[in-house]
Amino acid sequence: MASLDKVLDKIDANLDASLGRLFKLISIKSVSTDPAFKADCAEAALWVADELKGLGFEASVRPTEGHAVVVAEAKASRPNAPHVLFYGHYDVQPADPLDLWETPPFEPRLANTPTGKQIIGRGVADDKGQFMTFVEALRAFKETGELPCNVTILLEGEEETGSPSLPDFLAKNKDELKADLALVCDTSMWDRKTPAITTMLRGLVLEEVVIHGADRDLHSGMFGGPAINPIHVLARIIADLHDDQGRVTLPGFYDGVAELPPDIADQWRHLPFNEKAFLGDVGLSVPAGEHGRSTLEMLWSRPTCDVNGIIGGYTAKGSKTVLPAEASAKFSFRLVGNQDPDKIAAAFRDFVRARLPADCHVEFISHGASNALQLPFASDALTRARVALKEEWGQEAVLAGCGGSIPIVGSFKHDLGMDTLMIGFGLEDDRIHSPNEKYDLSSFHKGTRSWARVLSALAQ
Repeated sequence: MASLDKVLDKIDANLDASLGRLFKLISIKSVSTDPAFKADCAEAALWVADELKGLGFEASVRPTEGHAVVVAEAKASRPNAPHVLFYGHYDVQPADPLDLWETPPFEPRLANTPTGKQIIGRGVADDKGQFMTFVEALRAFKETGELPCNVTILLEGEEETGSPSLPDFLAKNKDELKADLALVCDTSMWDRKTPAITTMLRGLVLEEVVIHGADRDLHSGMFGGPAINPIHVLARIIADLHDDQGRVTLPGFYDGVAELPPDIADQWRHLPFNEKAFLGDVGLSVPAGEHGRSTLEMLWSRPTCDVNGIIGGYTAKGSKTVLPAEASAKFSFRLVGNQDPDKIAAAFRDFVRARLPADCHVEFISHGASNALQLPFASDALTRARVALKEEWGQEAVLAGCGGSIPIVGSFKHDLGMDTLMIGFGLEDDRIHSPNEKYDLSSFHKGTRSWARVLSALAQ
């Protein structure tokens, strides 16, 4: 295996050429959601495959019912080297509105800013700049010796449209894609100087409820009082879902929810996080949710129940005095730990049915469910990666949670039996999905060096 110092020196020497390659990839308009860019998506997949072939990978562009998947593989020469699967995506969001871009979105440039140099262009942070940090780290290993690990790379072209073709592709290629550990570079650092490893992803249950009452809308002057109002019924159900301490009242809801390990809880308490500023940025001031929990706990390690929309009765301009025949609401439950999505959905439906008065019936519509995911805090891979990141950045890596969900990580766990290290170098001001998307040059350069250190650490 190549000397790590030589690999890091090679990454530094390659920086200008690495930027040139990244700029070329950004210039390809691989917008997956718009059929007008189908040929551009195909070009991006071919470009990436050719780059990996040039590094000695066996790489191929695999057709799907949508945009193609790129699969590449290379082996380390030493026996018993660990096998990692790296995932990324080459597709990007549309660049609209074009008039808000300072320069053309697919003509990348390097800009000097008060916080340092930034690479500007659509897709640079999500996810082309991110996954190219990994590719450029592999290049440095290849140019100074050999890979430290057996590496499989999986790059899809439909992440920005919900990855419709990926589940079938994973199912058909399980044996080829199975590895010891998955790596994902589509997350963020804690701040410009502090790396982070995302160790927790919340799961999700999506339910829609429709409460039916009378067989038609009724005049509130003629029926108001004796006739049941589905909006009132729905409002009471919603109100009953939380107690006065902000806890969810579904029976068994907190089954499988564990408290944080003391050292992780302590790290989170001492992170430089301004709760007032976090809420103030969106025009709020008082934390809601579970009493006695910090904002980071509520975002990363606690489950939630939220109403995402309510529909009922007359909602156009002016007034119309009706009692609606039905009222509906959309609910989302963010799950953590070992909460069971099926049990949560069943408990919720039982909860609603128990509160239905006479003359009402309910219709339930499921919009999907997924488990929460957590990398074991005692994981050897996590420990090694954390040490490697500290060596590069000089700061202890934050073991962060993520309030959202990354479905591919769930697929890796449940379909391929692999844990995932989620190490990204994005920043909160990268303007992902917005005009003038950017990626700090330091994120690209030190991100590449970080992957070299992580791969070397995993191989020890």
